[in-house]
Amino acid sequence: MSRIRQLEALEILDSRGRPTIETKCVLASGAVASASVPSGASTGSAEALEHRDRHLERHAGLGVKGAVANVEAPIAKALIGREIDSTHDLDDLLLKLDGTEQKSRLGANALLSVSLAFTRACAIERGVPLYRHFAELGGSHELVFLPRPTINLFSGGLHAGGQVAIQDVLVVPASARTIDEALEMTARVFQSAARLTAERFGARALVADEGGLAPAFESSEEMLVLAVESVERAGLAPGEDVALAVDVAASHFYRDGSYHLDGETLDAAKMVARLDAWVDRYGLVSVEDGLFEDAWDEWALLCRRIGSRTLVLGDDFLVTNPARIDRAILAGSANALLLKVNQIGTLSEAAEAYRKARTAGWRVTVSARSGETEDDWLADLAVGWQGDQIKIGSITRSERLAKYNRLLWIERETKLPMVGWPNR
Repeated sequence: MSRIRQLEALEILDSRGRPTIETKCVLASGAVASASVPSGASTGSAEALEHRDRHLERHAGLGVKGAVANVEAPIAKALIGREIDSTHDLDDLLLKLDGTEQKSRLGANALLSVSLAFTRACAIERGVPLYRHFAELGGSHELVFLPRPTINLFSGGLHAGGQVAIQDVLVVPASARTIDEALEMTARVFQSAARLTAERFGARALVADEGGLAPAFESSEEMLVLAVESVERAGLAPGEDVALAVDVAASHFYRDGSYHLDGETLDAAKMVARLDAWVDRYGLVSVEDGLFEDAWDEWALLCRRIGSRTLVLGDDFLVTNPARIDRAILAGSANALLLKVNQIGTLSEAAEAYRKARTAGWRVTVSARSGETEDDWLADLAVGWQGDQIKIGSITRSERLAKYNRLLWIERETKLPMVGWPNR
């Protein structure tokens, strides 16, 4: 049982220079903790809603002063002085206070900032690492492995100005046995890719929102071809040492019933066939958001076509929403969940989504967003909830490295093996 003595919030800037919210929670015991909330660029239409100020003269309408005020006024009024048994109890209070399906009254960003700050303060109060406190919240008390990183190499889509349609090509350090080995291996591939793109495109490539290299590719498939070559130039074996994954983010190039892929117009059947061919040709171990977010029948077709060979991973499609996960399980539309806590708005609802995916036998990838901060709670969450993979971004930029470096400390403390997928 914990009692909140004080809640303070502040508008801060994320890795893209856009506003987000950080909340500080002070407990009666003296425990103090803060947490900041990420924000996405590639967002699903069914995500919980952030509270944005919409005053165009300030931060182009993206300010979160209203979310800050919601934490310090109605939320603080409802919570300060109350004895709260757990994060689940706190989140129940927050959900009742907001009272809307998509958190449109107070904002998912305001609610999540309080949920996270309170949870971190409770871990401090108990004197346990945050990842162990998260494990209890997620319903698991035993930690047996560390998640395997899936790390951005090349970016397009909304993360990189749309020079090509698909959003990210990622590397999965398949033969690495530790987080330390995985990061070293990935750094080698990234530097190889940086040299390769400088040769091909005549200048050092700019980086995208999540730190991936973003030269002027001629096509999405060129990203895959150069990723394979980058792995080989790094002295590693594609598919053995380093596997590839893609974040297609197909909803963002779906218009008028068709997929507009780098100058081609594909119907659903042809899009499924294209993804099937990429899985075979490049040994993809994960295909994220391969189709439009509401194409339920086509998702089931995709899962039947490639699901025995790769992860069919739902992001915009599932938005960490228990109801959409239930529907996807029933329809056989996916076999893996991309878990983003801010898509649903509270830790407790995200934990429910996690448990539903696990009960169905799905894999779970715990993911950051394109707009991140230096806060590292995501690493603890991925370990505590025993995510198979963790998707943070590239091997560059401090908001990404803060989380990778936190994983290194957790690895040192726990001495847990890295399992994830593909298993070695």
